[in-house]
Amino acid sequence: MTSLKPILSHIDNIPSTPGKFKPDKSPLHYLHHRFRLPRITLWTLVFLALIFLFFFLSPPSTAAPRRGLRTTASYGGSGWENQVKSSAKPRSRAGHTVLVTGAAGFVGSHASVALKRRGDGVVGLDNFNSYYDVNLKKARKSHLLDRAGVFVVEGDVNDAVLLRKLFGIVHFTHVLHLAAQAGVRYAMVNPSSYIKSNVNAFVNLLEVSKSINPQPAIVWASSSSVYGLNSKVPFSEKDRTDQPASLYAATKKAGEEIAHTYNHIYGLSITGLRFFTVYGPWGRPDMAYFFFTKDILKRRPISVFEGPDHATVSRDFTYIDDIVKGCLSALDTAKKSTGSGGKKKGEAQFRIINLGNTSPVSVNKLVSILEKLLKVKAKKKVVLMPRNGDVPFTHANITLARKELGYRPTTDLETGLQKFVKWYLDYYGGKKKSSW
Repeated sequence: MTSLKPILSHIDNIPSTPGKFKPDKSPLHYLHHRFRLPRITLWTLVFLALIFLFFFLSPPSTAAPRRGLRTTASYGGSGWENQVKSSAKPRSRAGHTVLVTGAAGFVGSHASVALKRRGDGVVGLDNFNSYYDVNLKKARKSHLLDRAGVFVVEGDVNDAVLLRKLFGIVHFTHVLHLAAQAGVRYAMVNPSSYIKSNVNAFVNLLEVSKSINPQPAIVWASSSSVYGLNSKVPFSEKDRTDQPASLYAATKKAGEEIAHTYNHIYGLSITGLRFFTVYGPWGRPDMAYFFFTKDILKRRPISVFEGPDHATVSRDFTYIDDIVKGCLSALDTAKKSTGSGGKKKGEAQFRIINLGNTSPVSVNKLVSILEKLLKVKAKKKVVLMPRNGDVPFTHANITLARKELGYRPTTDLETGLQKFVKWYLDYYGGKKKSSW
């Protein structure tokens, strides 16, 4: 609430309203001058009374949504509610009803379409922020989501009023929480966005979910970045994750701890999926495979990182279709939450699971594959990896994913990149010109 001090200070400086009526000087008058009390007129008292009436009689306000976001007020009519209900309706009683946050994102759009196509009810939520090209997000919506029949609400997970509105319209059996501030390096530019999107928004979602009766089961995206400076490979869920190398990793690790707390106290069924370097069509422009493709086609030099002592930088590249299969399997195997009315009734399922390809590939190999597919020789500039949060390698142990989810990735990097390059050239209208 805004402090009244500047208001009262301003009022004190307002001269008294002139008038003909002059009251007799009472003892209070002399006391006033002796101690230099502030001058208070009848109009001042009336104004103060109106201020206090305003604060006491006004309904409590909610936090204002981020500027530029459409809120529930934008959808006040029954038409919007009917679209939400229609999109959320599964084809059969056995189907899930899923709220997908970050639905216009890379993984979110693919997962939403896969859920809808197999007969689940799906409602998307996305704030279409400008971290990367908003037009790409809108294109995912029009080319993928709209065509599949997935209705996307434009709004922020931080908007508790909007979330309660959605849960009031639809009984969601599951939430697939993929909304997040992604990227390791951007945290050095805008650190607060990671706290707001990856911590505050997640807590807001859990707060609303815990009070729903019955509570939904929640599957959400953590990250392989939580392994940070861990040197043991492959990375196992049992390995230590208390040495994050970036703020992004720290917020994802915080999310895992927060999730455990809500599971323990409120009985929410929660599964966290640690994604390993997801790539493929409709991907994120801030990922190396994406901007390498762009720069190679434009004949621009690309920076290829190497570790200390010329160590190779490698990633466990995982194709989008394999990640989506893992997400859907996590939803299918998620047990029901045990809470009711915000109170835990019994032990609830809590899982942390790696989703990777378990076949790390060097960045040099990635570039070689792109050169082959694009038929363009890359102008490589080998540089030492900067200390900006990146790690030299990632490698997923997927034993638990196989056991819990029946997860078996099937797409190798060259096959996946071939599909990506085809999409990229179709979407951006690129022309392949050989310079070998």
